Amino acid sequence: MSLKSLATLTRRTFAALSVAALAAGALAVGHGTAAAQSLDDILSKKKLSVGMLVDLPPFGLLNTEGKPEGYDADVAKLMGKYLGVEVDIVPVTGPNRIPYLLTNKVDVLVATFGITPERAKQVQFSIPYSAIEIQLIGPKKLDISAIEQTAGKKIGVARASTQDTALTASVPKGATIMRFDDDATAAQAFISGQVDLLGANNVIGAQLAATYPDMGIERKLVLRSQYNGITVRRGSTEFLQWINTFLYFVKNNGELDAINQKWFKTPLPNMPTF
Repeated sequence: MSLKSLATLTRRTFAALSVAALAAGALAVGHGTAAAQSLDDILSKKKLSVGMLVDLPPFGLLNTEGKPEGYDADVAKLMGKYLGVEVDIVPVTGPNRIPYLLTNKVDVLVATFGITPERAKQVQFSIPYSAIEIQLIGPKKLDISAIEQTAGKKIGVARASTQDTALTASVPKGATIMRFDDDATAAQAFISGQVDLLGANNVIGAQLAATYPDMGIERKLVLRSQYNGITVRRGSTEFLQWINTFLYFVKNNGELDAINQKWFKTPLPNMPTF
């Protein structure tokens, strides 16, 4: 999918979700921690509601029919297969992922959600099921080989993303972080020259480099490796144990590798467990 198509789909999706995102955030504050999700709840209603990003291909996107697909969608559908339940994929954005989960709008997140201690204060993560590299990218003509050299530069990022967190913690005084609603909007700001550099994952970096070869887009710095976990509400111990067992099983029988090969044309990377 081209960046232009990605941006168009993202703007359409975000417009539809923005009001809901604000409402969800307000509910999360008002109601505090949501009730834990039990495995029996899922099995009895015979349906699994999954929150998923649709602005980060090939992890998540909307197809020509406006339906979610991608790596995360296939993982969610595989979960449904092993649970023996219907899967309902609900598009979410980076900022509203946790509010949607905590206000019971979804049962679980399969949303390229990086595992961090800060996020684990609000939710519980499974063992990793996917991985990406968080990078600082820019045009070849711009000499950046250390984070200190970003002083005086404008850096675009998706708000509340892992790259936002990484850059906020490391950029020097004088660097300006400009936050956008999603990865596609941040990428458009970079391409149009509103920002000098872009905090993004390796998938987006490769897509931009291929789409805009005249810019000489390249990786400047690796900010961190991001391992993504399937995410549930705190206290959902039994459900989380099932998810970890499921991931262990599909890693070992090759089904998760097949999904990775389908969307990334590479073998499933080695990922840590905890």
